[in-house]
Amino acid sequence: MSDSNPYILGTDKEELDRLELQHKVWSTETRAGWSNAEFHEGQTILDLGCGPGYCSIELADVVGPNGKVVALDRSKSFITHLDAHAKELNLPIETIHSDFSAMILEDECLDGAYSRWALAWVPNPKEIIAKVVKALKPGGRMVFHEYFDWSTHHIFPEAKNLTKGINSALKSFKESDSEIDVGAFIPEILDSCSVKIMNNRLMPKLASPNTKEWRWPTSFYKSYFPRLIEMGYLTPTEVEDAFSELEQIEKLHFARLACPLMIEIIAEKN
Repeated sequence: MSDSNPYILGTDKEELDRLELQHKVWSTETRAGWSNAEFHEGQTILDLGCGPGYCSIELADVVGPNGKVVALDRSKSFITHLDAHAKELNLPIETIHSDFSAMILEDECLDGAYSRWALAWVPNPKEIIAKVVKALKPGGRMVFHEYFDWSTHHIFPEAKNLTKGINSALKSFKESDSEIDVGAFIPEILDSCSVKIMNNRLMPKLASPNTKEWRWPTSFYKSYFPRLIEMGYLTPTEVEDAFSELEQIEKLHFARLACPLMIEIIAEKN
């Protein structure tokens, strides 16, 4: 399987660092989701769209040496990265390099599944969820952490070019063949799969300058805005001006950044 363009921001060292920061920002919410789903020692849990494996490594701690984490991702470089860490730390992680549409999972082989920002980038989330449901044992639980409403993403005080960059990013997502706000549609998909929704909650974040929560979206700007030039949504001048505005806003102690609104959905197979 080719590793060309597996992610919108690539899979290089810069993106590894950004994803590690992202994981740190959301680690508490992630752990809360696993706890709410009662993931525990001895289980086999799927990490769907594991990326470089930051969640897989923490899930390995949850399931312990008698359990197993099945980490699946379409990026060969991310899988190689995770394999090296799992071997070094002697973790019960089995990796699978596969596109979601091509993934093959045994029927009723999983006690649980976790997915974070995996379904927002595929054109067929219903098909993927159905595959995961089929692979779950009766009573098996799924935890989804996905965007619910990306349009809630705003920076204050507002700046012309920075705001245009944020809005252009959303426009590029909406004009793709996937649904960035897939979290709003997952409950309907689960209902069509005859799966019981146990719990859902919104997960807002309001960031201040010089915090990791602030660096999470702003590091995304620095990676994605230049790509919007190539895609025709922004001009080089607009991107340069947006970054200048961001630099000035970051000096304001009262500045705030409303991160894109997330949702947690926990469901159980009947």
